[in-house]
Amino acid sequence: MVRRLAWMKLNKHKSKELAQKIVYYLIIFFGFIFRKLNYATTVQLAAWLGDLFFNVVKIRRQLVLQNLAMVFPARREKEIRQLARQVYRNQAENLLDMLRLSSMRTSEDASKLLTIDTTEFLAKTTHVKKGAVLVSAHFSNWELLARSIGLLVTPLHVVVKRLRNSFVDQKINQWRAECGNHVIYKNAAFREGIRMLQKGGVLSFLGDQSDPKGTFFMDFLGRRTSVFVGPAYIALKAEVPLFVVMGYRLGNGGYKAELQEIDMNGLQATKQDAEELVRRYTAVVERYIYQYPAEWFWFHDRWKRVG
Repeated sequence: MVRRLAWMKLNKHKSKELAQKIVYYLIIFFGFIFRKLNYATTVQLAAWLGDLFFNVVKIRRQLVLQNLAMVFPARREKEIRQLARQVYRNQAENLLDMLRLSSMRTSEDASKLLTIDTTEFLAKTTHVKKGAVLVSAHFSNWELLARSIGLLVTPLHVVVKRLRNSFVDQKINQWRAECGNHVIYKNAAFREGIRMLQKGGVLSFLGDQSDPKGTFFMDFLGRRTSVFVGPAYIALKAEVPLFVVMGYRLGNGGYKAELQEIDMNGLQATKQDAEELVRRYTAVVERYIYQYPAEWFWFHDRWKRVG
């Protein structure tokens, strides 16, 4: 009986590993194919895929519609559906672009896709050999944004969550790191982050995520939810500036990113002040989501932890 259970467990593990490898090789294959596509073809394919997942597959469609209706109560049902459809198309385009990221290898490649004014950021960080915390969101193409900043401005230390598929996790992190950026897993963010900031590095977070521990709750897009305080506390602890960076599509294949420093005057590395800093940079993130709602990743069950 024990041997049979051990065999079943081993067989289940092998099946899971095989499924993960299949997904991995599909990503490699489609990445090779999609790198051959031009912008117009990519947009057309993304629109087709987005409509397929919205109309037929319906992945998380009810959740997306529910989230949009909650945040934009004044919009009619038809408007919400149109917005949701564009959300699916944008995320399909993000997926195709991510599979093609390896084709962006130089600062010249990045400058063709991204416009960004870094004057203030460089004056307060790289030019004075000081680190900084960079906060963004699951907004527009966040992977392309991080890669572009790494090539155009300075290498980033990107805080990420480990994926369940170890093969895909390794491949995506390889793409993230192949042009100078460094990957830090979320569970090591505080220790490694402080060390990198003290050396003048730039630590990058996506700050719109829910905190599974539920230690801090505030309104986000008009509804109470848990918010991750880590980026704020690390910036205060390391005594470095914190910037919000948000990018959005220009409609011609390019993107524009905007940097805004968050006022930290008078704030200390305390729980109360870290929460205040979170409120300040979250307000900036919210402003972009309200202005460009189709760019945000509405597929998260963002308000599942309400305190």
